Amino acid sequence: MRNISLIAALITIIFLALTGCQSESSESLDGGELNKSTNEKQDKEDINVISDNDEDSQEEDEEEESDSSQDEEDQTSSNEDSDNNEHTTEDQSNDDQSNNNESNDEQANNDQSNNESQNENNQGDDSDVTVVSNPSAIDVVVNKRRKLPDGYTPPNLTEPNVRFSFDEQNMKRNMRPVAANALEELFAGANKAGVDLFAVSGYRSYDRQVAVFNSHVESKGREEAEKVSAIPGHSEHQTGLAMDVTSQAVGFYLTTDFESTTEGQWVAENAHKYGFIIRYPKGKSEITGYSFEPWHLRYIGKDLATKIHESGLTVEEYLGLVE
Repeated sequence: MRNISLIAALITIIFLALTGCQSESSESLDGGELNKSTNEKQDKEDINVISDNDEDSQEEDEEEESDSSQDEEDQTSSNEDSDNNEHTTEDQSNDDQSNNNESNDEQANNDQSNNESQNENNQGDDSDVTVVSNPSAIDVVVNKRRKLPDGYTPPNLTEPNVRFSFDEQNMKRNMRPVAANALEELFAGANKAGVDLFAVSGYRSYDRQVAVFNSHVESKGREEAEKVSAIPGHSEHQTGLAMDVTSQAVGFYLTTDFESTTEGQWVAENAHKYGFIIRYPKGKSEITGYSFEPWHLRYIGKDLATKIHESGLTVEEYLGLVE
């Protein structure tokens, strides 16, 4: 009996054990299914999120492509505008260049016409003008009716060793050697007598004379200019045999006041001893064609200078060149 009770108890225990395992298995199964369901739901949500992200990404890509396309269109339009601007600028530049060239050509033609007109005015009436045949002769005479050959330049110009009224280097310091040597002797003689002279203007080229003469014309008018300045080609300064002198007493100017100074009086009385004459003496304008210039010394050689000085005549009168 006791054994039967033990067997019954053992069966009961086994039954209970089997029933417990089945319940745990069912619970495990239910948990797995729940987890599976939850995972599947999460996966679906993830898929939806991914899908939404893909759609957003696609929309962004489409927007970027649209923006890129618009940028390309804008860039193309900008390039076209730039090209148009370049063409417009280039066309305008070409037009401006063409206008400038035409304006420059017109100005050049006008300048040439003015120069030709000015040259014609400078020449004056050449119908009774003689071109000297001996421009390098010491006693050559140039005046309003006698001119130097075109393009004449005296030979071997040199600077005399005398004081000048200016310091800078200039062609007007020069003279022909024979005249330069004589001027040095004249200045030395004046210095020995206590007279201080200063040289102002010697050689003057044809082109320089053009500028000087035109300046006088502009300030005084043609008629008055011809009384104080030579027409280009007719100037004694171009021979290299003339020199203008002055003194501190007249502020180093070339003025008729020089006549009344100690220096001016010494020059008038002694220049001929050194081969110079006062080329345009007082009261002789109708013969020489120029106003009185007590400062204008012309080298002509000691013998001829002495004869002309003692005669009281002008060069034209003494040499029989008066009409």
